[in-house]
Amino acid sequence: MREPPILVVGEIGINHGGNLAVAKEMMAAAKAAGADFCKFQKRTVETVYTKEELDRPRSSPFGETNRALKEGLEFGPEEYDAIDAYAREIGLPWYASPWDEESVLFLEHYGVPYLKIASACLTDQGLLRVARTSGIPVVLSTGMSTLEEIDGAVAALGPSLAYLLHCTATYPCALDEINLRCIGSLWERYPGVPVGFSSPSTSPWPALCAAAMGATMIEAHLTLDRPAWGSDQAASLEPPGFAKLVTEIRTYEVTRGDGVKRVYASEEPIKAKLR
Repeated sequence: MREPPILVVGEIGINHGGNLAVAKEMMAAAKAAGADFCKFQKRTVETVYTKEELDRPRSSPFGETNRALKEGLEFGPEEYDAIDAYAREIGLPWYASPWDEESVLFLEHYGVPYLKIASACLTDQGLLRVARTSGIPVVLSTGMSTLEEIDGAVAALGPSLAYLLHCTATYPCALDEINLRCIGSLWERYPGVPVGFSSPSTSPWPALCAAAMGATMIEAHLTLDRPAWGSDQAASLEPPGFAKLVTEIRTYEVTRGDGVKRVYASEEPIKAKLR
């Protein structure tokens, strides 16, 4: 039986830096690389952060407080309308990680194919309930989480859980903490739930190895310029690296075959000559 294709997601997140033109350029790069989806993040700033946190001094291109930074990075309806229209234009579906319940309702409006629950939100039972109620399939990331915490999230999401992603929530991540064997551990613990991998690496190879180890969805951070300003840029792949990742995953899909040992027609003349 032919295995399903491996879904590749270009995680744009907040690497657009609050600039819609940059977001579109990143979407175009993901499409050119052959990604199946691109992904953003959506927050209701006043809900996700306390007033004390928002008022904390923090220098950024948007101002001198954390509030200025968070509001500067956040896209609203006008930007997401443009993102949705551009996604349809180039044929690249998009979805996002809602960090609060209001953001789930916001994303419902666009008919997104998935909701992604970020590792940081895995224990937010209220968010999980609203995500489940939305009827939209959920992708759940498991970074910085114990098995018991993952158990609780899996139970809360129930049949809405579409993919469970192994990841280590350090960006970028030390190679000896990526721990790809957890992909198999999650398969065993949650039978019937497709398991994928959210890569925290600046190399495409951990994600490619994850595909070879059975990951059915690969998510990798994408940036146009790794040294650019922003908290996630340094843990992201630039377009050539992201394109290399997609190309090699597609190569793997062709070469993995079906596991049936056979003599191919192309081997017959060689067999006749050498045997």
